[in-house]
Amino acid sequence: MVARFSLGYIVSAAAALAASAILAPVAAATPGVTVSPGMEIRQASNVCTLGYVDPAARIAYSAGHCRADGPVTDREGNFIGTVSTSMDNTPDGAVVRTDQVISDYETITLASDVVINNILPGGRQLVADTAPAMAAGQPVCHFGVVTGESCGSIERVNNGWFTMENGVVSQKGDSGGPVYMPVDGNKAVIIGLFNSTWGTFPAAVSWVATRQQAGADIGVVNVAAAQDANASATAN
Repeated sequence: MVARFSLGYIVSAAAALAASAILAPVAAATPGVTVSPGMEIRQASNVCTLGYVDPAARIAYSAGHCRADGPVTDREGNFIGTVSTSMDNTPDGAVVRTDQVISDYETITLASDVVINNILPGGRQLVADTAPAMAAGQPVCHFGVVTGESCGSIERVNNGWFTMENGVVSQKGDSGGPVYMPVDGNKAVIIGLFNSTWGTFPAAVSWVATRQQAGADIGVVNVAAAQDANASATAN
């Protein structure tokens, strides 16, 4: 077992599983606001990093423990979307067994008028293509709004989450940020969302496990309902 240190700026104590869905119409964003992976997002007093943006579905992902009441905004306070589903069963201020399953994600239904791209701050396109099976020693990078991009290797693969070493760093505010494998000079494949630090090792939840969990959660189905409600409200 390893000790955990949370990396959200301000997060509530939530050792139990938390899941919810919001079906209200999505409000309009400030014109010209761009949403992209690796950007800073704010939810009430919580400051985190956006992990992945799906341009087709207009849904973004970050860490579930970043969730707070109210809308999601960028660092300037511009509205970008609403949390549609969130889940976090990360042990709080304790230890975790390496065989324990960790779920820590939120989906954000993006406002209809935000500009979306999938380009990381460093210029690489972040894609959700199939990645090699994760194993210790594989190269990996992480982007957080506080530490920027740092690269190293996978330290250990656990049950739906993994730890990193050899250069990967993190600070408060990096939670939810993308963890990825660079595949060429202009592209990176997402493999996880940054979760926390366990012992001395930065850790992330697996992207594959997150997508599987999201697909099983009823709240994800309700994302489409929220978009339909928004379209209906706009039409009326």
